[in-house]
Amino acid sequence: MSEGLRNGLYIIPILGVLILVHEIGHFVAARLIGVKVEEFGIGIPPRLVGWRHKGVLWSLNWIPFGGFVKVLGEDTGAGDPESFNAKSPAQRGFFLIAGSLMNFALAFLLMIVIVGVQGVTTSNVYISEVVPDSPAVEAGWEAGDRIVEVAGMPVTSASDVGARTREFAGRPLSVVVERNGALVETTVTPRINPPPGQGATGVGISEPAIAVTTVESVTPDSPASAAGLLPGDRIVAIGPEAISDPIGLQFALLDAAGGAVAVEVQRGENRETVSLAVPSLDADADIFAPLGFTPAIEPIFERVPLGSVIPVGIGQAWGQTTEMVGMIRDLITGQAPLGQIAGPLGMGQATSEIVAASPLPLWVTLAQLTILLSLNLAMLNLLPLPALDGGRLLFVIVEVLRGGKRLAPEREGLVHVAGLILLLGFMAIVLALDALRIYEGRSFLP
Repeated sequence: MSEGLRNGLYIIPILGVLILVHEIGHFVAARLIGVKVEEFGIGIPPRLVGWRHKGVLWSLNWIPFGGFVKVLGEDTGAGDPESFNAKSPAQRGFFLIAGSLMNFALAFLLMIVIVGVQGVTTSNVYISEVVPDSPAVEAGWEAGDRIVEVAGMPVTSASDVGARTREFAGRPLSVVVERNGALVETTVTPRINPPPGQGATGVGISEPAIAVTTVESVTPDSPASAAGLLPGDRIVAIGPEAISDPIGLQFALLDAAGGAVAVEVQRGENRETVSLAVPSLDADADIFAPLGFTPAIEPIFERVPLGSVIPVGIGQAWGQTTEMVGMIRDLITGQAPLGQIAGPLGMGQATSEIVAASPLPLWVTLAQLTILLSLNLAMLNLLPLPALDGGRLLFVIVEVLRGGKRLAPEREGLVHVAGLILLLGFMAIVLALDALRIYEGRSFLP
């Protein structure tokens, strides 16, 4: 089994845990409000296998896209006191959001564990690409610029940039970037209605963790070998640029392509400077192979005092939650490409690529991926679409607004059946697109 396939298979237990946690939330909520559970299913029917225990049918189903908790009277009248529709709007609303609440709880708990065990990293924020004829071009931004300050506030994450650009849509925004070791003051006017997929300013953003970069290996008879680079050298600077993360290293080398550049390294107790001849490099390929050395990236983690672990973990998880809200908003409004949507096959490909590219310990990478997907599942399920928890919740809200007058459960059930059919059709299209991307050898990650 190839390493890529093995890494991709990590998505199976991750999705299994997320679905199980979500449905446990519904199951527990049903028991708390006195609703009879008829079936607890993983996957979507047709049924593969099932067994009964304490009056509940536990099932595994053929379509591996989710799960469900079937309760008595969900799409019929309220004749039985244990029926779902015999309960108050508040009780039914609690049942419907319980799955998402469990996914939120899992994400926050995992983040607290990461913070407590591993610590926290800080990140740099770079402009990775600039769209032609965009506000970024007018502002003079270039790929490789590090965003230092936005609207007079220091930048610590990509979400800082996104929040300020949305706040200043249609108005001039001051941005300080670092370029070639010097600070450059710029002004950009974010667009109110940007073209789909371009964002308000027309840039792509990279957010690498601050890390120590060392030379892992050197190829004989290569530019790195001729320069005198040695395994174990810590790369401190490339030309005028201090190197504190892998993206900064790549951009500094790309800027030096076609010439010679001074490379400052920490070698044991001493600082050494060597001259590296940099050939022409392709930004879309491995730039280190032509140079003849392999970098080793070790992110710098800062320990968090025990008394601060929980609040810091909650803060980190909340930051990811707000970023996720922004991503979903951008997908709905067309500001983010639909290529970011993936089914289980695409998630497997993304998992494989993320694990291969991440410099973090494997368990941290998988835990962070689980956090991201758990938040994603929680929010998507709350969207007001038929067949989703949010779609059913919408009917409850409308009932409350109408003073308790509700649509007949049978009619509501038909709406959700139609929504489920459309949802399965959409999933089939996503699955086909995922398979086509893998067949053509295209990466999921930008």
